[in-house]
Amino acid sequence: MPIVLACVSVRAQTTTPAAGSVAPAGQAAPVVSVPVPAPAAGWQLVRTIKLPQPGVASLDRRGNLYVTDAQNNLHQYSADGQPLNTYSPALPGHTMQVEAWNTAKVLVFYDDRQQVVLLDRFLAPISELALADFLDGQARVATLAPDDRFWLLNESDLTLRQFDATQKRFTITTPLDLLIGRTRPDFRFLREYQNNLYLVDRSSGVYVFDNLGNYRKKLPFPGLTAVGFREDELYYPAADGLHFFHLYRLTERIVPLPVPGSTQVVVGEQYAYLLLENAVQVYKL
Repeated sequence: MPIVLACVSVRAQTTTPAAGSVAPAGQAAPVVSVPVPAPAAGWQLVRTIKLPQPGVASLDRRGNLYVTDAQNNLHQYSADGQPLNTYSPALPGHTMQVEAWNTAKVLVFYDDRQQVVLLDRFLAPISELALADFLDGQARVATLAPDDRFWLLNESDLTLRQFDATQKRFTITTPLDLLIGRTRPDFRFLREYQNNLYLVDRSSGVYVFDNLGNYRKKLPFPGLTAVGFREDELYYPAADGLHFFHLYRLTERIVPLPVPGSTQVVVGEQYAYLLLENAVQVYKL
């Protein structure tokens, strides 16, 4: 069943901006809320997965769910929540990010030991990359590009960088100091989607770059630790529900959540996953 949609006007503007509007550095891109029809339907709970302190999560293109637990083990579940595989790291480490959208690889980034691990679709290790061998500084977030290069944010000098593991060198470097100004950033998440790169700063919003690292705009969504993508929309949970922001029309809609208190919400084609304090709830849409 489809999920209920609700209209809300949280950042109303007098006129609707043209698609592709770009905000200059230090200024947020405009967002407009528009009426959305609300079909009579709801969330259908399929399964509750008991998991101690679910951490970061990601979906692959088949709809499988990947989520970490309190011991930083990575669990793989089918779209309807059936357990498939588990990866336990050889060394303890804090999992900052998991990215499973690549068709053949799953990226796991351990920020405390500055290591990127690539796994196959059965969670068997493929390769490891020690960032300290190449990076002069500390990577805060990292993700995998469609061409198998790595994007990362060097927190030490505030640069967005792309690394080619085959050539063992950095191919793109974008300074962020002028964009950030005097603010104290708190970078939490990085993801490339539809030829754009989205960098989540919990303090001020979401910085958007093209796939060459050129700054495009800033979305006014402070307080986030991660975002998700579904078709042409970016989504994130908030106190009033699940926000869906259209990437090109720059409009926003809100879907009420079935239960409060979710730390992260992941939405696929047919199922949605609510990460709670000690469980993951699987809902059919």
